[in-house]
Amino acid sequence: MPEFRSRWNRSERRQLIWLGIWLAVLAAVFAQVEIQIEGADGWAARLPTWRIEHHWLLEVFWGGRPLTGYHAWVFLFMFLVFHFALVIQGRPSLRLELRVLGLLAVFWIVEDFLWFMMNPAYGLSRFKPEHIPWHHHWLLGMPADYGIYLLAGAALIGLSFRRRRRTVMEGETR
Repeated sequence: MPEFRSRWNRSERRQLIWLGIWLAVLAAVFAQVEIQIEGADGWAARLPTWRIEHHWLLEVFWGGRPLTGYHAWVFLFMFLVFHFALVIQGRPSLRLELRVLGLLAVFWIVEDFLWFMMNPAYGLSRFKPEHIPWHHHWLLGMPADYGIYLLAGAALIGLSFRRRRRTVMEGETR
């Protein structure tokens, strides 16, 4: 019987587990921050902030939701936070950039879902299109963005762990 060989070695699997745990904790904490700011009125509906309601790019990148000043600054802030370790390290690489962008994509989906689960005004019973008007597109019982960004994030994370193929003197590849 052939032996099953994982795509990732033990160290990489351990790192993926820790990244997943850290991401879930970070998303839960940030979801609570947003619940305290927004309350039951998701997508900054009652916050004193500017809004761009209609633009074709919003349909492509935001699922048709308006762009608010609150979300523009929060997204930029988290983008910078996720990149902070690369700045401290002083040696950014394509591999680490792919990992950071993948984790950031997954973070926003997990954070958004936890916002609903932990928000007293929602919970799982109200996680439905009729209660969440700012998520315009739904697929398989969840906002369509969730599937798109989870797949994109997972692909970027997977690529970031991909081993380089090196050519040996005799022409072999590893």
